[in-house]
Amino acid sequence: MQKIEIASVNQWFNKGKRIPLNGHSIFTVEEGDSSKPCIVLIHGFPTASYDFEGIWEALSANYRLVALDMLGFGFSDKPNQRNYTLHKQADLFESLIKQLGIEEYHVLAHDYGVSVAQELLARQIEGTGAGRWLSCCFLNGGLFPETHKALMIQKIMLSPIGKWVNKLSGFSAFKRSFSSVFGEQTKPSDAELKAFWALINYNEGKHAFHNLITYILDRRQHRERWLQALKDSPFPLALVNGSVDPVSGSHLVDRYKELGCRLDYLKQLPTIGHYPQCEDPQGVSSAYLEFLTQLSA
Repeated sequence: MQKIEIASVNQWFNKGKRIPLNGHSIFTVEEGDSSKPCIVLIHGFPTASYDFEGIWEALSANYRLVALDMLGFGFSDKPNQRNYTLHKQADLFESLIKQLGIEEYHVLAHDYGVSVAQELLARQIEGTGAGRWLSCCFLNGGLFPETHKALMIQKIMLSPIGKWVNKLSGFSAFKRSFSSVFGEQTKPSDAELKAFWALINYNEGKHAFHNLITYILDRRQHRERWLQALKDSPFPLALVNGSVDPVSGSHLVDRYKELGCRLDYLKQLPTIGHYPQCEDPQGVSSAYLEFLTQLSA
């Protein structure tokens, strides 16, 4: 087993385990007994469930938490293939929910994960989803393809030359592009960047950018299905959004309202960028717990 010489990442690895799921070895993290209400956390691109490390303790005090590294991410299998889909990632979560016997749960999703959550929501509305949703909170993510302002490197990776550019790209290029979506006052430290980079490259995962980036096409193809799910949701929906995110910041919130999607709670973080749970873990956990408290009240 490959070792990562970064203490925080190793601690996260030791918190979870790899299990067989849908024909792959998938890293999962679970904490809290079944008597507590459950939250399923869905991470973003190109990182892993480790993204939630900063808010984990605050949420785990009163909730059972369940997360996994999706296929191609973090400590999970990373087949070098081009046929990753958001639907298959949604299938992983449904399989885990069934395996753990979770009957009801809240969802907290970020970035790439918001699209996975939209597909899961559509299945809930159709009556085919695993378990029963209680609510969903979206952190910054591309809920609508027309408002998702992809970085130039993402556009290149999606193009025919993406494979070759990916081979030549290294930590310096990652540091520039990744840091660019954070708020000016909340940029990731070199230690944090090295942790993210280690997770991306774990298990020969260098190809992750090139192969996983096809999620942008999935969003375009399934826009109407996933938009309708946001409009028709019988479950409370919330947005906790970093406003200065160039990818899906305040313009995403404006579009969400314009399209008439269900919105039961909104918290905008005016100086925070694309990774609110990493940039302002206290602000995000406080806002999310406020939303959950309002539901229980």
